Amino acid sequence: MEEKPRLARLTAILTQLQSQRLITAKQLADKHGVSIRTIYRDIRTLEKSGIPIFTEEGRGYSLMEGYRLPPVMFSEEEANALITAQQLVAQNKDASLLNHYNEAVTKIKAVMQFSQKDRSELLAERVAIYNYPGQEATSDNLMNIQSAITHFRLLKIRYFSLQEVETERHIEPFALYSTQGNWILIAYCRLRQAFRAFRLDHIKQLTELTETFEPHGFTLREYFEEASKEW
Repeated sequence: MEEKPRLARLTAILTQLQSQRLITAKQLADKHGVSIRTIYRDIRTLEKSGIPIFTEEGRGYSLMEGYRLPPVMFSEEEANALITAQQLVAQNKDASLLNHYNEAVTKIKAVMQFSQKDRSELLAERVAIYNYPGQEATSDNLMNIQSAITHFRLLKIRYFSLQEVETERHIEPFALYSTQGNWILIAYCRLRQAFRAFRLDHIKQLTELTETFEPHGFTLREYFEEASKEW
């Protein structure tokens, strides 16, 4: 990987610090193709310039809670990627994802320079991804489920299985993945007392409860590795 000029690297490190709660020197070194010692020097330079960076021994770096950088400027290629991604998201079957992504892109466009806005609007008019039959929105719960996952909140759902059997369940949401255009929720089902996979388009009613649950002590990758042994 070609090493970035130092000023560009320092700016990129600042952006990464703001976008992640915690990041290690090794992650930064790998990202920018430099040594860990170089990252140490960069962090000291940022600290001397007044950036409130905290070092958590053995864990990594973080910005002081509440500190915000001025809006970043996007390169033309980055702006184009966002516009193209917006067209891809428009094909998603979950309406809540589309609505929130469009709102996010509107906020992103607000910090663009006028010339960038003009070019991004031109590109938006010249990029189109046409719907295939059956690609209409079939769920509207993705954003609520994501929130429940990150806050460890119990969900109550009314679910119709592929065999059209209706059940009411209390579930502990664990993870989401998408396959063949459908979003799948992996959750611990208290009714079945086991992890189950739920298609979002088969969830006919969803209620986020105030009750919380203990986080599950494994990653999504570990879940799939363990589940594959039973397949």
